[in-house]
Amino acid sequence: MRTRLLPLLIILMSAVLLALGFPLAVREAAAEQQRVVIDRIDDTARFGALAQFVDEPVRGAEERQRILQTELEAYESVYGIRVGVFYRDDRALAKAPTSWALPTEGEGREAFAEALLGRRSHDPPQVWPWQNGRIVVASPVVRDGDVIAVVVTDSPTGDMRSRTLRGWLLIALGEAVALLVAVGAAFRLTGWVLLPVRVLDAAAHDIASGRMRSRVVTSGGPSELRRLARSFNEMADNVEDVLEQQRAFVADASHQLRNPLAALLLRIELLALELPEGNEEIASVRTEGKRLAQVLDDLLDLALAEHTEADLQLTDIAALAAERVASWRPLAEERGVRLTLDGVSAVTGWADPIALSSALDAVIDNALKFTPEGQEVRVTAGSDGEGATVAVADRGPGLTEQELERVGDRFWRSGRHQNVKGSGLGLSISRALLAAGGGSIRYETHEPHGLRVTVTVPRNTPQV
Repeated sequence: MRTRLLPLLIILMSAVLLALGFPLAVREAAAEQQRVVIDRIDDTARFGALAQFVDEPVRGAEERQRILQTELEAYESVYGIRVGVFYRDDRALAKAPTSWALPTEGEGREAFAEALLGRRSHDPPQVWPWQNGRIVVASPVVRDGDVIAVVVTDSPTGDMRSRTLRGWLLIALGEAVALLVAVGAAFRLTGWVLLPVRVLDAAAHDIASGRMRSRVVTSGGPSELRRLARSFNEMADNVEDVLEQQRAFVADASHQLRNPLAALLLRIELLALELPEGNEEIASVRTEGKRLAQVLDDLLDLALAEHTEADLQLTDIAALAAERVASWRPLAEERGVRLTLDGVSAVTGWADPIALSSALDAVIDNALKFTPEGQEVRVTAGSDGEGATVAVADRGPGLTEQELERVGDRFWRSGRHQNVKGSGLGLSISRALLAAGGGSIRYETHEPHGLRVTVTVPRNTPQV
């Protein structure tokens, strides 16, 4: 969620900074050019005052013209700006450099034409840093209300464009710093906002994994998320209470039903003494009674498995698997099934040895039930990434894809195996025992036929 929220915030902040930066950059360029134009206006006004009476037929006019020419040459030499005073017919009264002539078209001609009308030329077009333009400013020289000449300055823009570019670089640097600060603030903001969400996600994952005591601390984040965390804790408390009531009910019901069922089975045996030997009905009643007793025992075991906390220990999984194979091998030989063990000789994992033994017993028992005589049940110990595994593969009829999705559900049995002894709770008990210690059980098809059941326990200390 953070990877989706952060880019959105960064894009919005970048758009805001660009929206502020572009007008600021334009204003910076316009201000630099305006300073140059104002300076040229002052210069043209000063030269206009010097040229106002240069062409009068009076004593000292030639000296005035010489002084004006000297001023223009010094100005051009110091600032590199071409400047000239031109009569209305384009003749030069004075100019520097002397080779410069008034342009016949373009901005210079337009500025000269405006000055002939008795007003200063308009502001020249904006020159951007990537343009190699010039700034032309013209002011009229007025005497007795008539325009007798025009002062024209033609300025290079290299220095102005350099200052503008430096200003833009400072703006860009400021924008970059502001963006970095904004990104840092966005990281802190999203972290503050999403912290309760991450905690909620972790707690929800724990509860989904069977760790019902996981709760959320409601100390950080926005008020709405703190309220959501409190509601989540209340919901988890209610769910835990309901599950605890369900487990208690199953345990109590199975325990309470055992005594009446034991008494009923005893009376059935007494009744059987009064019936002829080999009576089919009494045999059927005995079978169903024993099956019911097994279901009650399995229900009690399931309730205890879901309620009991795992006693995790660092266990040699391969050695434990070898022990269980040795225990089941006499029964396998009695049924004509080969029970073999292979894989690594030693692999450790974190597990409750009693719970893992019970789960392996249920899986091996299930494999032996459905494996035909003369076939093999292979138990393989190994490791899979961060888990230690024990795989039990049989050569039985196996399960379809639809049945694989349901295997392990409580009381579920395949319609093809209804005549096989069992309550449908053995694999459910195995899953509950493994989940209490952070383990899992997985079912898949064993080619060319059969079922492969893989029991996995963590190799690192699990968070349970």
